[in-house]
Amino acid sequence: MDVKTTLDSKTDSEALLESSDQLREDLITVLRTIYDPEIPVNIYDLGLIYNIDIDEQHNVNIDMTLTAPACPVAGTFPATVEERLNEVPGVNDVHVELVWEPAWSMDMLTDETKLELGLL
Repeated sequence: MDVKTTLDSKTDSEALLESSDQLREDLITVLRTIYDPEIPVNIYDLGLIYNIDIDEQHNVNIDMTLTAPACPVAGTFPATVEERLNEVPGVNDVHVELVWEPAWSMDMLTDETKLELGLL
């Protein structure tokens, strides 16, 4: 591999990383517009999003939870989140996995959200 090829690869890797970082920011922006149906807080700041994984083809895998397993939207909410995130420019596909471990608690709220809700 010559020096130019090495530099091109580095540039491609850096461009991919920047692209993924921007896509992550765009996804978070949309997540902050999706609200829990029972608590007037968006699902990102509520701490319901545990992981956002973006591969090189911009397929997005998200691990999310709900405030309680008996939540009335447990069967439909992940599909709603997928639908909204699939609208983000640059996303190839989105899969949302509903997970229950670790169990959600009020500790997962951002400090700003705790202040908003009068918990601090």
